[in-house]
Amino acid sequence: MLVETGAEGENNSFREAEYCTINSMLDQINSCLDHLKNNDHLHAHLQELPESIWQMYLKFQQQLGEAPSDASP
Repeated sequence: MLVETGAEGENNSFREAEYCTINSMLDQINSCLDHLKNNDHLHAHLQELPESIWQMYLKFQQQLGEAPSDASP
């Protein structure tokens, strides 16, 4: 059994603390990247929303038998 003493033991403890800190930072970065990916998905849906609303408006106008006053959004 190897027992670490003195500076070597302190150095290994310091390395373990550094690895834990780096691992925690990488977890935080990964979480942020996941969040950004979800925001991109949401942003794409929000960009489609005005066109979708306009298409629904045109459909309702047709169902009512009225021609829309402006044929473009």
